[in-house]
Amino acid sequence: MVAAGILTEDDRVELLGGQIVDVRPSDPPHAAAVARVLRVFNRALRDDQALARDQRPLDLEPYDAPEPDVALVRPRADEYATAHPAAAAVLVVVAVADSTLLTDRRVKLPAYAAVGLPEVGLPEVGLLNLQQDRLEVSREPEGDRYGVSRIYRHPERIAPLAFPELEVAVADLLPPGAAGRERERAGERSRDRRQAGGLER
Repeated sequence: MVAAGILTEDDRVELLGGQIVDVRPSDPPHAAAVARVLRVFNRALRDDQALARDQRPLDLEPYDAPEPDVALVRPRADEYATAHPAAAAVLVVVAVADSTLLTDRRVKLPAYAAVGLPEVGLPEVGLLNLQQDRLEVSREPEGDRYGVSRIYRHPERIAPLAFPELEVAVADLLPPGAAGRERERAGERSRDRRQAGGLER
């Protein structure tokens, strides 16, 4: 597209489902979250287990060339110097979502699930939801959706499908202060339930 003059080298875009999607500039909270996720994986995994890449292209032919915030890919001797990782090389993708939350849910997740149809899509996608301090994990792609989704909060731990022996503390992925904010939300949910129960009586 650059060669055809449709885009310039300075344009920040991704190709998802055959559509050109603008990539918003990374603000400080987003950039810090990406660095935090990358650091957690780099500390937990050896180079012969996976390579952790941040905001670098994946070659998910024929209609997708996303640049996820963090991707764990299978190791390769040349570290993908001659070609971007293809779908079969991708183990886990993590998208950091703040102002992009709706786009990540409505556009990116379906695109990741549908990669390489009729073969299976990307096996595991984590959406690090900075608005609500939680990790939303999607697994078992079925068509253009994921069959299993689960929410993980501050005190919980998660093991990626590709590395069941590795347990990652969700707290290590979330921004500072997440525990306090989650306690406040839990208190609000408890009050709402009590009030709803009182109205039912």
